[in-house]
Amino acid sequence: MASVCILDEFEVHKNEKFLRIAEELKPELHTADILPERIIKTAENEKSELEVYEEESPDKLKEKHLNAGESVILDFGNHHVGYVTLDLGSFGSHQDAPAYIYLKFAERLDELGAETDSYNGWISKGWIQEEYLHIDVLPTKLKLPRRYAFRYLEIRVLAVSLKFSLVVNEVKAESVSAVSEKEVSMLRTEDELLKKIDAVSIRTLKNCMQLVFEDGPKRDRRMWLGDLRLQARANYKTFHNTDMVKRCLYLFGGLTFNEGKLAACLFLEPEIEPDDTYLFDYALLYGSVVLDYYRATGDKDTLNDLYPIAIRQIEIGLTYLNEEGIVPDHSGEFWCFVDWGEGLNTQAASLAILIYSMRYGIRLAEYMKDEKTIQWLTEKMEVLKQSAVEHFWDEEQKLFVSGAERQVSWATQVWMVLARVFDKEKNRKLILHTIEVNPRIRMVTPYMYHHYIDALIRSDEKERALYEMRRYWGEMIHDGADTFWELYNPYNKYESPYGSVAVNSFCHAWSCTPTYFLRKFYLV
Repeated sequence: MASVCILDEFEVHKNEKFLRIAEELKPELHTADILPERIIKTAENEKSELEVYEEESPDKLKEKHLNAGESVILDFGNHHVGYVTLDLGSFGSHQDAPAYIYLKFAERLDELGAETDSYNGWISKGWIQEEYLHIDVLPTKLKLPRRYAFRYLEIRVLAVSLKFSLVVNEVKAESVSAVSEKEVSMLRTEDELLKKIDAVSIRTLKNCMQLVFEDGPKRDRRMWLGDLRLQARANYKTFHNTDMVKRCLYLFGGLTFNEGKLAACLFLEPEIEPDDTYLFDYALLYGSVVLDYYRATGDKDTLNDLYPIAIRQIEIGLTYLNEEGIVPDHSGEFWCFVDWGEGLNTQAASLAILIYSMRYGIRLAEYMKDEKTIQWLTEKMEVLKQSAVEHFWDEEQKLFVSGAERQVSWATQVWMVLARVFDKEKNRKLILHTIEVNPRIRMVTPYMYHHYIDALIRSDEKERALYEMRRYWGEMIHDGADTFWELYNPYNKYESPYGSVAVNSFCHAWSCTPTYFLRKFYLV
């Protein structure tokens, strides 16, 4: 794990006007009662993966008398986010000791078989959705205080006395979201896989839309700026909840620090406050979120308020350039995210993202009729494009390299295409050559794959982009996804940046964008 870029001097600057606007836009959550659809039994297959080998009606639940060591697994049929109530009773003699039970919530089936006791990764074990409970008095209705993200629930009896058994009369969940899937029209296509990809994208987005756009309802349950950008784009083509985008933009804009820097993410409880982590690329991309919002709404007041903050991020980004006109190599730090790929050097991509953000800054300045900023950014951007070619283009390989070891990665090529360092035809040749070469440092997150698809479409390779959506997100569905995952590496399906898939998020905001691409560029 690279070191985290935590700011040495951390002083939050609050814009009370912005925070009031955000508070007024706080949504009311939709709720729905959800019951399990079946009781299942699982076993490992020849690939050491869990699969269902037997199922029963949930009506059979109250007939089961569970003794120590016995368990029951409930399948709620799809991924849900919400609160769970257990109606518990007993069978036999009067309860003469506490019932000691273990609950394990899982977003996907394989999580039920994951060994969590030995987990010692760098992300806190506290995110693992499991509970150990003592029930002193039965019968009881027990409403669990935590919010869970899950499809499956295992209830295991750790201890009861010899005189009684535990009975689970009913398990009910109350799902919560700021939006409803009923608000979204179906995708107009006869292609069943694309329909499924679209539906899973929408459910992923819906379950991450809570009081803000969360990055993941299981983990981290906060608002990351990079995720917000992609969620907002998908939202404009589905739920059209522009108020939530506006709320999130004002929250980020209302809580700046250190010369106007934007935090990489915001915590929501006990009150909203910024994390002390700065990500170079996330801060720069704020301007694209503002521009997308303005184009979707025509809300000039919001543009007037947030334009200076967006331009400020570019000004800050430019201060990191060295005397050669490039961004120094900070790949050993969690400083510019780009992707989770192991060993990824982010130096060249950092410069490309800076150039990309300047393009959005120019467009914002055009809407603001800010001629001075247009001229300044345009001139500076051309200089940086030349620097990118001079320092990172390898003519022999016909690819961009990054860092002292001249690493070739997918991410570097994709971001150089999006930055439009070359013209469209040369960009098209670059992305096709990248596919042919297939660099060893691959993309591993749907976040990076989003930008890959974007680069293909912008290079007039729409059919290839559609093929790649089918291959990547479609394969996730074939692997059992009800919602799309934080990380998916087809070459290593058990990859985790945290030390174990036990803490991976299997409903993650940045993976929801196939619905954006399908509805914007293909099936409008």
